[in-house]
Amino acid sequence: MINRKEIIETIDMVEKEHFDVRTITMGISLFSCIRDDAEKTATLCYDKICKKAENIVKIAGDLGNEYGVPVINKRVSITPASLLTASFSGKEIVLAKALDRAAKTVGVDFLGGYSALVHKGMTSFEESFIKSIPEALYLTERTCSSVNVGSSKSGINMDAVRLMGKIIKESAIKTADNDGLGAAKLVVFCNAVEDNPFMAGAFHGVGEAETVINVGVSGPGVVHHALKSAKGASIPELAEIIKKTAFKITRVGELMAREASKRLNASFGIVDLSLAPTPVMGDSVAHILEEMGLESVGAHGTTAALAMLNDAVKKGGVMASSSVGGLSGAFIPVSEDIGMINAAKSGAISLSKLEAMTSVCSVGIDMVAIPGDTPDTTISGIIADEMAIGMINNKTTAVRIIPVPNKKVGDGVEFGGLLGSAPIMSVSPYGCAEFINRGGRMPAPIHSNKN
Repeated sequence: MINRKEIIETIDMVEKEHFDVRTITMGISLFSCIRDDAEKTATLCYDKICKKAENIVKIAGDLGNEYGVPVINKRVSITPASLLTASFSGKEIVLAKALDRAAKTVGVDFLGGYSALVHKGMTSFEESFIKSIPEALYLTERTCSSVNVGSSKSGINMDAVRLMGKIIKESAIKTADNDGLGAAKLVVFCNAVEDNPFMAGAFHGVGEAETVINVGVSGPGVVHHALKSAKGASIPELAEIIKKTAFKITRVGELMAREASKRLNASFGIVDLSLAPTPVMGDSVAHILEEMGLESVGAHGTTAALAMLNDAVKKGGVMASSSVGGLSGAFIPVSEDIGMINAAKSGAISLSKLEAMTSVCSVGIDMVAIPGDTPDTTISGIIADEMAIGMINNKTTAVRIIPVPNKKVGDGVEFGGLLGSAPIMSVSPYGCAEFINRGGRMPAPIHSNKN
């Protein structure tokens, strides 16, 4: 039973500590829509999304009102689109436009799954699909894209890494009027998960049910507030406070996820307990780390503090739900976290320090703005480094990086909304083109051979 104290705590978390359900995401299998014609496939995909997700916005609103916890985003994820377009290579844009129309019709904020899985190899139709991504992101508003180029089991597809450096650069150039916004809707993964409710990397995995509800719960402000009362506490005491707080947050997410699944006639998938920040003051992962005792995020000790935070969040979450999944941990996007934004502006944090932090937290180099004239091979090098961290450590890592056209180090960029703002961060002036252009597949680590 939920008692009076817990109800009051939840009200305080919402009103004073920025607690929310960040997203209710409906995953929809579109395998039944595949035809050998682009228009037929696109039409069937549009119809199925509109039918399955027609009530997601209303029901999310109803749940937010009934439980007193706001649902910020309503989203849809689909079967990786490259699997739907195999028979009509070169006409992928027809599907991209239909997906975006469907997202607008049902009223969701984003649709994820314009995606390809090429971690071990890349077919000709997948290469054609990936090359369509910049145009797809330019012509659509709510469609998001991701490409998985590595895994701990298969190694890293360096041909795909090389190609993605070019695709990110082209996506930014095509959307230069919006400061390269296209690249902000594109993620490159190692060990991508199939039940991620967060954008831009969500897609509906091939092993999932017909329709699934995955919920992302976020509460950096709640954790930060809890730690404010722990001045002088030891590290184990801090970890215990974070675990208990994560437990409370996850219980709310579990309740709303199961009710949303029931009302939307979909399977209950997972609760993703990720501390996903926003640019709003009081909703920052960086400020949690600083509350632990760092003068600024980026100081020596940051990686250790983040490791403890991430571990405690996961431990608290799994005690509250048997279905914790997705990414679950702490996100460290630069432009979407007010503390990270300020640290980047002051020079307290660099791209190299961010890379080190990604070895112990959820995802990776996220929403980082770099100079528009950065060579595509350098972008590929950043991707390769991050994929290697994921492959060796058997964890999900990702790169969402924006080479902002016509901007240089010292400039800033304003994306608006949850995407926030960011200073242009410097990259290494030393090239890696010869290494990137070697291509081929980087072998998987020895510990991948577990059978």
